Amino acid sequence: MPSYKPLFSKAIASNPDRIHFAAHSHHLWPDVTLDAQIQCWTDGVQLADRKWDKVFGEVYPAAQRNVAEELGLPDPGTIAFSPNTHELLVRLFSAHPKKGALKVLSTDGEFHSFRRQGARWHEAGNIELTRVACEPFDSFDERFVEAARSQPWDVIFLSHVFFKSGRVFNRIEDLAELASPDGCWVVVDGYHSFRAIPVDLSKVADRVFYMAGGYKYAMAGEGAGFLHAPPGYATRPEVTGWFAEFGDLQAPTPGGVGYTADGNRFLGGTFDSTGIYRLNAVFDVHRAEGLTTADVSAKIDALSRRMLDKIAAGEAGRLAEAEILNPMSNGARARFIAFRHPEAQAWKKTLMDNNVITDVRDDVLRAGIGLYHDDADVDAFCAACARLL
Repeated sequence: MPSYKPLFSKAIASNPDRIHFAAHSHHLWPDVTLDAQIQCWTDGVQLADRKWDKVFGEVYPAAQRNVAEELGLPDPGTIAFSPNTHELLVRLFSAHPKKGALKVLSTDGEFHSFRRQGARWHEAGNIELTRVACEPFDSFDERFVEAARSQPWDVIFLSHVFFKSGRVFNRIEDLAELASPDGCWVVVDGYHSFRAIPVDLSKVADRVFYMAGGYKYAMAGEGAGFLHAPPGYATRPEVTGWFAEFGDLQAPTPGGVGYTADGNRFLGGTFDSTGIYRLNAVFDVHRAEGLTTADVSAKIDALSRRMLDKIAAGEAGRLAEAEILNPMSNGARARFIAFRHPEAQAWKKTLMDNNVITDVRDDVLRAGIGLYHDDADVDAFCAACARLL
């Protein structure tokens, strides 16, 4: 596959000596995102009061179509955007029709947005939270589905790809069988799967919520969190903003608070649309280059194999001592390699101090590979590990 470094020339030139292997955490932005940022500003000053006509008439619908096409969703209108997924999470839970504490099934490996909020809701008595342990990894899918079937739940919430281990959950269709508008809601956190692995929700789009955003593998940065909300589910979020009034409102009673039937029922208040401009720009440049998520994944898998081979050959120093939590044998996988080692925190600091960028979660060092990497970058990373660790 050809090199795509020219698409990222500004980001690379901004720090040419940096060895950046945190594409899973803060993916470098392609040059077109700067053009998109400027376009958003230009529209703001040129159109002024009419800016929102363009945002909701062109930019927002284009982003909905881009996400829907990527995920195999039949209707782009089920997508709602927000500055971050946490806002969408809160609105979603506020819409559940059950009174009293919700019975929630989740895992001990969720990202901090749900981990913290879920723990606080549990502490306050708003939910009864049950967590399934992610380890042992090889039996997780079966154990989680068994727990989901074991009793009626109000919400089932889990990651599609786990942010710490990079393991993929492969039983979404089994969970969808349990979903109903007035009973169990299935919510999939797709932040580490959206544009990281090919995702097809066409068979479950009418029963499963899916939330993700532009921050990581979509290469668009902050401000473009989104939620796919199946029709008929969560129709009246209690936490709501005035942007949810735009469109064809359907009030439950005369004079009541109305909501649209589409994804816009999850909108909040005024937001910065820059992230959505950037998201569309990245989709556009990928189309121009003929790149699909499967293409990018294939490139990154090849680079991952190269890294693992070099580590096994002793060319990355002490990195060979680490346990690899998401080996290549597991099929679809995250775009990072998760290395578990007692010294992971110290390793990350040493690398960062020498402008080699990774990140760490507890005792797991994560090295993320992106579209802007080539063989030479993998070689440089391994050589730096051999020299520094």
